[in-house]
Parts: sequence; C-alpha cells; structure tokens
Amino acid sequence: MSLTRRRAAASLAGLPLALAAPGAVAAAATKARTTVYLAGDSTAATKQPTAAPETGWGMALPFFLAGDRFTVANHAVNGRSSKSFYDEGRLTPILAALRPGDLLLVQFGHNDEKTEDPARGTDPQTTYPRYLRLYLDGARERGAHPVLLTSVERRRFDAAGNALPTHGAYPDAVRRLARAERVPLVDVQASSLALWQRLGPVATQGCFNWLRPGESPNYPAGVQDNTHFQPHGAIEVARLVARELAARRVLRPGDVRRLDAAIPDSWITW
Repeated sequence: MSLTRRRAAASLAGLPLALAAPGAVAAAATKARTTVYLAGDSTAATKQPTAAPETGWGMALPFFLAGDRFTVANHAVNGRSSKSFYDEGRLTPILAALRPGDLLLVQFGHNDEKTEDPARGTDPQTTYPRYLRLYLDGARERGAHPVLLTSVERRRFDAAGNALPTHGAYPDAVRRLARAERVPLVDVQASSLALWQRLGPVATQGCFNWLRPGESPNYPAGVQDNTHFQPHGAIEVARLVARELAARRVLRPGDVRRLDAAIPDSWITW
C-alpha cells in the first residue's frame, strides 16, 4: 500500500487528519460513509417482489445502523455456500469495491451442509474454513474489517417445545476460525436459537415464511418454510446482528440505533 493510501486509511480509522497528506485528506472526505458488505446465502439476501413476503435479514440491517454513517451493500445470494459464492466469482466485485475501514460480514453454512452437492458442499473441518479464509484474507488485504457470522438457526422444535440446533459442526467451525484468525464473531446461531426458544413453536411461525393458502398471491397454496423469514423475523435477526456488532465493539454505540425499538414490518419493501 502506498504512503498516501496508508495515511488515508489512518484518517478513516479516526486518527488525526493533520497527520495525513493532502491527498489522503481528500480521499477521507469523499469516503465519509462506511460500507457494510454482506456475503451470504438466502437467509440474508435481498428478495425479489415475486418472493414476498420472504425477507432476508440483510434487507432489515440498515434500520439498525446510523444512516448518515453507513451504507449496506447486500451481496448475499440464494442457494450459495462459501464455496459456490467464491467459485462463481461473487467475492471478486466485493473485493474490488472494498475500501479501508469498510466491513465485510460473512455468513454461510446452510448450503455448505449440502455435501451431496459437489458445487456447494464443504467439510466443516477442512474446506469450509479454507474457503472462509479467502474472504478474511481478501478483506484484510484491502484494509477492510472482516466479521464472521455463524449460520442463523432454522425453526425446529422437539415435542416438548425445545428449539433445536440444526447446523451440526458448522457453527463450531466458524467459532474456531474466528479465534484462530482473531476476527470478530457474531454468533447468530446461538442468539437466534435462544430467540426461537423464547418465542416458542407458535410465535415463531410469524417470524418464518409460514403462510395460509390464499394469504399471499406468491404462495397460493400456502407455505410452511422453516428456513426463510417473513419481515418480522428478518427484522429481529438483523437486530441480533446489530446488537452483537456493537457488543463486540465492531461498531461504536453511536453507530447503531433502534436496538430496543419496535420496527414496523411495513418498513420492509421489495
């Protein structure tokens, strides 16, 4: 990195601008906002109108970030794993756009678990962390800050009403990698599982994409989807993410907002 770019990065990190060269000051001035990039799967992705009311939690994340400081660039795509997202070249435009001080949130796992599919499946002990490291290394090389997220939990309960984990060894693989690489961890698997436990089997239907026949023209026969969210669920998962980003000091207290406020489902648009 050139001296000018290092100084620009320093100014963005909050160091005195007087220590930077004039060109770096100008660069910092044009980069007033931090961009939060999201690489992930369908649980986070922006949905098309034909999928409504299905909602990815990335669509709700801006509600909890200071709007004058942050922009969310949601690159999550339905059906992708850490492997297929990378192999399809979807990380490349993110890395090309990253600037010093930006954040890269990385959440995969749902489709990595599909080991019967060679295009997507990964092993939690070997190939899963190997692919995730490519995201971490790419962000660091550009002066950005990577953050690992465990997979948000599905809706599954036993006969006694206990919320059950569904992701096997994959969340622990992310936790180990975060420790080894010394990057922040947002443990959405743990926090979402606790949330589903508090809400219980009935109330969680309003978080996930459960619809009666005729309730939505996009699902005329109804749907009972225990993986993807309706607006309310996406909002609550995004709240978990924002709260943990603040708790891990990835974000400062003034960077987040509405953590305890009710957010109307109508704020979600397709």
